[in-house]
Amino acid sequence: MTASPAEFIVFFVLTGGITALGFVASRWKRSDLSGLEEWGLAGRRLGTFLTWFLLGGDLYTAYTFVAVPGLVFGKGALGFFAVPYTVLVFPIAFFFIPVLWQVARNKGYVTAADFVKDRFQSKSLAVTVAITGILATIPYVALQIYGIEVSIGEMGIPVHLALTIAFVALAAFTYVSGLRAPVLIAVVKDLLIFITVILAVIIVPSHLGGFNHIFNSVPKKYVGLPPKFFSAYSSLAIGSALALFLYPHSINGSLGARSKDIVKRNMALLPIYSVVLGLIALLGYMAIAAHVHVPKAYGANAAAPALFQQMFPAPVAGMALAAISIGALVPASVMSIAAANLFSRNLWHDLLRPGSGRNQEATVAKIASLAVKFAALVFILAVPTKYVLYYQTAGGVWIVQTLPAVFLALFIKWLDKWATLLGMLVGLIWGTYLLAKVAFKTSFYSFNIFGHHSVLYIGIPTLVINVAIVLVGTLISRAARSGSALGALREEDFLEKLLAN
Repeated sequence: MTASPAEFIVFFVLTGGITALGFVASRWKRSDLSGLEEWGLAGRRLGTFLTWFLLGGDLYTAYTFVAVPGLVFGKGALGFFAVPYTVLVFPIAFFFIPVLWQVARNKGYVTAADFVKDRFQSKSLAVTVAITGILATIPYVALQIYGIEVSIGEMGIPVHLALTIAFVALAAFTYVSGLRAPVLIAVVKDLLIFITVILAVIIVPSHLGGFNHIFNSVPKKYVGLPPKFFSAYSSLAIGSALALFLYPHSINGSLGARSKDIVKRNMALLPIYSVVLGLIALLGYMAIAAHVHVPKAYGANAAAPALFQQMFPAPVAGMALAAISIGALVPASVMSIAAANLFSRNLWHDLLRPGSGRNQEATVAKIASLAVKFAALVFILAVPTKYVLYYQTAGGVWIVQTLPAVFLALFIKWLDKWATLLGMLVGLIWGTYLLAKVAFKTSFYSFNIFGHHSVLYIGIPTLVINVAIVLVGTLISRAARSGSALGALREEDFLEKLLAN
């Protein structure tokens, strides 16, 4: 499709203004951005308001406007897994993240791998966590870039040219401003998304005869969840909830908060976004009822953008498509920063160049953030998928394997480092093998459990095996150490008696 002049103008004014704001952000709360804590965590000075917008902008991404309605449009009720998933995630985060924040603040940690290294006194485990975080983030950044591609492609703009411009702008303001850029942009981005969703639930049903007509227009197989999808739906919701705050960008956004209370407050306030997410998921049904024709190049992933162009007045459509693009810029920026922090602090500084100084650490992180974006762009080209949501869920299979090393280790003090490393490696290898078996086209696999075949999200059974290995391995290790200590004590007693005689 080709956009009208009014749509073009609104789109480019909003996206251009947001890009400019990304560069101006380097002057906000001006500080020395040559240090990793200032560049990558905004100096840990974010209050409740800005942390809420940052985490909301960080967690509700192009995935929200592109992937979720696209899955509902193509698969029906299965796409609504995102609603219970975001309901489950915040109690989990409320329990773990404030504790992690306090430990990180006390010790000066910038990444989860910093905590793992000190907690287990294991550089090998920390490096494994860092590499996993980077690899899991790349598909998620790819999803954001794909969201930009879909929104600009829907307007008939040459995709390669527009993607190049967006890529360069994103890379530039992230390099210059660090976390300060997405913090300021997130405020505008979320306001645009709220306005777009409110207009969508008013304008679209009014054109289609109300929600009753919309639901009656959706095929019955799409309205309800077939029993064969029950296990897939529930396991994907649970697995995604366990994974979300293990992602580097989620931890990064949380560590930027000024206090532990602010983190807790945000975990209580963020479910507001879940209401908006439920309305966004309904856009998939609205697109079915509106008989939206999605472009072949993007398939179901273009359901929401195509609906906006078909149902909204031109200026409003331009604003909605701009909201999708801007909604991708914020998380893509935070994700690349978080992955870059892992590379700079836990790979470059701890492994490759132990003697590197503070300024070099920040410089390496800035360069690494560019590399992450480029890798995500390559990922899009190399791993095409019908439902782009599987970019994110594939990354979730990997990042959820860090749960014992990061979350459980906060409270269970006796975990053994070698058992934790072994469990994580087994989970990663098995998860990757299963993803490869389905050619990364989905994150589900049919498991034979006691003779019964269940389709499950790959992240759940791999995590179960991971945790089992960690706990059993730890018990074996402790028993072995206890036996060695007892043997040494008996030998000392024997020597004392021998000397006494």
